[in-house]
Amino acid sequence: MRKWDLAVCLIHNCLLSRPCPQLPLRNGSLPFHQLQNPENQELGRSLMVNFVACQLFALFAAFWFRIYLHPGKTSSQVRHAFATILGIYFVIFCFGWYSVHLFVLVLMCYGIMVSASVSNIHRYSFFVAMGYLTICHISRIYIFHYGILTTDFSGPLMIVTQKITTLAFQVHDGLGRRTEDLSAEQHRLALKVKPSFLEYSSYLLNFMSVIAGPCNNFKDYVAFIEGRHIHMKLLEVNWKQKDFHSLPDPSPTGAVIHKLYVTLGSLLLFLTLTKSFPVTCLVDDWFVHEANFLARLCYLYVVMQASKPKYYFAWTLADAVNNAAGFGFSGVDKNGNFCWDLLSNLNIWKIETATSFKMYLENWNIQTSTWLKCVCYERVPWYPTVLTFILSALWHGVYPGYYFTFLTGVPVTLAARAIMKEN
Repeated sequence: MRKWDLAVCLIHNCLLSRPCPQLPLRNGSLPFHQLQNPENQELGRSLMVNFVACQLFALFAAFWFRIYLHPGKTSSQVRHAFATILGIYFVIFCFGWYSVHLFVLVLMCYGIMVSASVSNIHRYSFFVAMGYLTICHISRIYIFHYGILTTDFSGPLMIVTQKITTLAFQVHDGLGRRTEDLSAEQHRLALKVKPSFLEYSSYLLNFMSVIAGPCNNFKDYVAFIEGRHIHMKLLEVNWKQKDFHSLPDPSPTGAVIHKLYVTLGSLLLFLTLTKSFPVTCLVDDWFVHEANFLARLCYLYVVMQASKPKYYFAWTLADAVNNAAGFGFSGVDKNGNFCWDLLSNLNIWKIETATSFKMYLENWNIQTSTWLKCVCYERVPWYPTVLTFILSALWHGVYPGYYFTFLTGVPVTLAARAIMKEN
């Protein structure tokens, strides 16, 4: 599913990525916006200067947040407030007045959170969030004619939509369903109390994940803010020491440094490959009209592979930012090493060595797959695979290619399951 999604995205990048003269209002910080070079398409300008600047600043802010606003030194309200205010600043800095879309959606869905009945809170939140996201997708593409390479507000809006719906379903599980009707994971993440406005805003707009995600669970986030995150994960894996105060306090520094090396390597690889195999060749007149089909297909595959390090860069950097703040601890592996992959969005080695469609999907955009499973696959009473692929397409956008991509993923998935059962 995701490999062909990349191919579709690349084709649309070529056809639609161009400066937009119809937008009279600037989008984001003007000094950084002027540094961007829209003519240099071969370098993949989806990694815009504003995004990189915010993520690098967020990395340093995360270290400061973990050291100087440590839960042992500062109240959870202060940590919530700081994370929210800095996140709001990042959104305004990057997207200018378009950031209003995020704030409007957050306020509307918090109104649903406090006023809707627990039996319907998940339905109202889901339809409002997905409906607003879809309207924004339609307006930015078909009304304002935004190119897909343009860094716009839709990325953060997609992440916020995931978080809003995840939280709504977890509140519904905790307050509107019987315990015996829940799966083990749903029971673990169910919420017995609705969040306050500060907690809600912090969860959705914190500076660590507001720009590039990933989506995470509300219980894990609040435990992190309150200083219970690491101890809670250690207790979940049956840490031998029973005395709470004697539990270790593992540092994320090693994990952050490792992920920064991966980030740097991914960026260099992306810049090198996209310079050698420019995506713009796909719409070159000679290439379109003279090159044979096999040559075009092979070059499309090469360009598709060359684009993947862009995602490795963005998602690994986002993971490092969260880890630097002390968020993302997942427990202990079989060798006794501390793991910081709770929020990891991909496993590069398993992606590049995948031996099946299933293995590829399980290691690409992991947190989005988890979200789809949480709000759709485990919930719908019929055709869960089909409806999950449709929701994935709708969440990604309104280009027809998305629907072709994800709907063709349905028979591939079903065929793979049938073969596995036979074997």
